Amino acid sequence: MKYDIAIIGAGVIGSAIARELSMYDVQVLLLEKGNDVSLGASKANSGIVHGGYDARHGTLKSRLSYPGNQRFAQWEQELGFGYEKRGSLVLAFSQEQREQLAHLKQNGELNGVPDLRIIERNEILDLEPNCNPEVQAALHAPHVGICSPYELTIALAENAIANGVDLRLMSAVVRIEVTPQGYHLHTREGRVYQARRVINAAGVHAGEIARLMGITDIRIDPRKGQYLVFRKGTGDMVRQVLFQVPSAAGKGVLVTSTYHGNLMIGPNAQDADSPEDLDTDAETLKKVLATAQQSLPGCTASEYIRSYSGIRATSSTRDFIIRREDHLPGCIQVAGIDSPGLTAAPMIADMVLDLLREDGLALQPDSQAARTRRRIIERVPWSEMLPMKEANELTKLPPGNPERVVCRCEQVREATIRDSLHRGILVTSTDGVKRRTRAGMGMCQGKFCGPRVTALIAGEYGLNEQDVTQRGPGSGVDPRRVLRGEL
Repeated sequence: MKYDIAIIGAGVIGSAIARELSMYDVQVLLLEKGNDVSLGASKANSGIVHGGYDARHGTLKSRLSYPGNQRFAQWEQELGFGYEKRGSLVLAFSQEQREQLAHLKQNGELNGVPDLRIIERNEILDLEPNCNPEVQAALHAPHVGICSPYELTIALAENAIANGVDLRLMSAVVRIEVTPQGYHLHTREGRVYQARRVINAAGVHAGEIARLMGITDIRIDPRKGQYLVFRKGTGDMVRQVLFQVPSAAGKGVLVTSTYHGNLMIGPNAQDADSPEDLDTDAETLKKVLATAQQSLPGCTASEYIRSYSGIRATSSTRDFIIRREDHLPGCIQVAGIDSPGLTAAPMIADMVLDLLREDGLALQPDSQAARTRRRIIERVPWSEMLPMKEANELTKLPPGNPERVVCRCEQVREATIRDSLHRGILVTSTDGVKRRTRAGMGMCQGKFCGPRVTALIAGEYGLNEQDVTQRGPGSGVDPRRVLRGEL
């Protein structure tokens, strides 16, 4: 089959572009090198819908950030992925930092961001009683939000697939032939796909994909950030997103609640050895915690449950790279999409469609396409969770009962997991189910539910349990070892 458009990369940007294109009468291919969507920076970031005041005025980031922020409420209504407007505070602890707040406010106003205010200690502590009382002032940005970034990416991809987009997982592009008719995309698995146009949305690998087409001026410098996540319910310690005054390295260590109520802190910023360098280390995490405690002194390691890291696709220009290649008809680059790329995603997708139109693609609306997608899970506050004794009793229901609790910590039922497996994306890893349902995100981090989720995946798809992995190829764990207490 020959496609009108091939998109390389099924992160939030590639999936957002695919979803917008699915509203039109075009054949779209979405290629992803991993075994699921949202496996790169799209799952490993802060989940902040930024306010648009930080991006340097005049950059593409500054043009797309606040307008993107304003689209998230509509996206949440259509896609049901988990978004909430919270507001943010950029905290200043000295006169020098207070002066930087004024510069941030001025920059934000130049970017068209309304309602920015510099507030004093008493108002800060009214808004955030657990904030460090030594704070002197803060920039208040009421339009900042939080979201679940991996649930967003999954929702975008599911909606696109329901509208006819062809998603191919485990399809790493290793060679691109430019032909008079378009492009031949060769994958590591030996498949060849033909498309008239190609969109490079490969995240941290965008520079490599560009070089496959002879484009050498796109350089991506991988930057790693490490995070700590705390148990569900700890997110109640903060009402808004707490930032510190940014530095040249980025927005610094933030303190936030996740959409589902976990306190989260991070990231730091460090050069990564490679795009695949996702290790965390105790020394760095201690520094992240100490820095976060400057904003929230009550944040301690006692309720920490998990650490992770993400790689930012920072371009050598320090701005987004979104352009047509004049010497390669039908080729569009979407590279260097680091922060605030998640926030800007709606506008980036619109911009890419405009570039396709400039390239001569006639986009005729598809009257059958739908903009909505049914959410998988509802947010359940910690205070409304069942007592563990009741949840444990529900785990004893027989397999096949839709009300059987599979994950005790997050109280995820069997029906929810089965639903998540039949939405157009083949989910063959327990982490894939975790991102969709939260099974495995609680205190025990999957020790109880992991084998049970494995059995459900295998049963739904007719697989052997040994074919179900934790993260993908090479990450398989025999679940019976967990049940025997060997892991």
